[in-house]
Amino acid sequence: MSIYDQLGVRPLINANATLTRLGGSIMPRQVVEAMAEASRQFVDLPELQRAVGERIAKLTNNEACYVSSGAAAGLTLATAACITRGDPAAIAQLPDLTGLKNEVIIHKSHRNGYDHAVRQVGVKIVEIGSAVATHPWELEHAINDKTAAIFWFQGGMTGRGDLPIETVIEIANRHDVPVVVDGAAQLLPKENLWKWTQMGAALAVFSGGKDLNGPQSSGLVLGRKDLIEAIRPNGSPNHSIGRPMKVGKEEMVGLLKAVELYMANDEEARRSQDEETVAGWCAALNNVAGVNAQRSFPNEAGQPLPRALVTIDAAKVGKSRDKIVDELLSGSPAISVSTNGADGIYLNPWALTDDEEEIVLARMLALLKK
Repeated sequence: MSIYDQLGVRPLINANATLTRLGGSIMPRQVVEAMAEASRQFVDLPELQRAVGERIAKLTNNEACYVSSGAAAGLTLATAACITRGDPAAIAQLPDLTGLKNEVIIHKSHRNGYDHAVRQVGVKIVEIGSAVATHPWELEHAINDKTAAIFWFQGGMTGRGDLPIETVIEIANRHDVPVVVDGAAQLLPKENLWKWTQMGAALAVFSGGKDLNGPQSSGLVLGRKDLIEAIRPNGSPNHSIGRPMKVGKEEMVGLLKAVELYMANDEEARRSQDEETVAGWCAALNNVAGVNAQRSFPNEAGQPLPRALVTIDAAKVGKSRDKIVDELLSGSPAISVSTNGADGIYLNPWALTDDEEEIVLARMLALLKK
């Protein structure tokens, strides 16, 4: 029996996305082996953090790197670093920001649940723009001597009423205000690991447990050396605001191995395989009365990868979209999918392994024809 069988927990086939609630992604064998090797000896964690960071920074064409306990923790530590700049008195004072820089600027159109990772440091969010448009003068007007950083959330909300990131970086750098890019799920392409920092952003934050296929409880903060150095005293094992955000030796080494593998990946081959899977799904599903399947691009995170959008005509199929979703999840093996509107199902090949795309198609066909 597997560990999940012993616990009475059903494994899932993930045709949804690399979601945290589904376990992120599946680590390659080499990553698991690196983590197991790291677990067998003691080591000085700050020394390992620095060594791993230096190796990853070189691999990703960045000045410096810090391994965080996920991308959200990276946002928290980046916020703390931009406020304290390594000052021990300021670090000890957090989250009390009396006398410190206590504002961060975010586009109104970029507000999302990960604001909590920034706000927990104690900062005040200053919104600029609207869901329709943002003007350069609004950013200029928002910057003052209390501004600690400007946060840019890259993803599905990007391009909806915001300034171009190039404009944000130009204005911010002119005022000596760091720009922090949340690129948590913005891989691939691998060039994003250095794209924004080479454009002039101070820091860029990525998830280690999504497309990198590293440990789920890991993340990357990449960018300026001075700010990475300012993150270190704010993070574990120091008794500061990041102390609960511990990264183990296993996660550090595992993420390094994941980055090494990722940099060697053939992205075009991967895209081609996903396109082939989506095309095959659509061709087969469109043979079923009451079903319309189309390629959807980009995916839910705005990445350049395809999904299949399957629209269900309940009257012709004989069951509702929600009924089909429930049957997929309650069946054996359980299959997780995402939904669209009142009648759409997204099938995503991104996180599938081995022959799972065939299992997903067979189950869909069986449920739709039943």
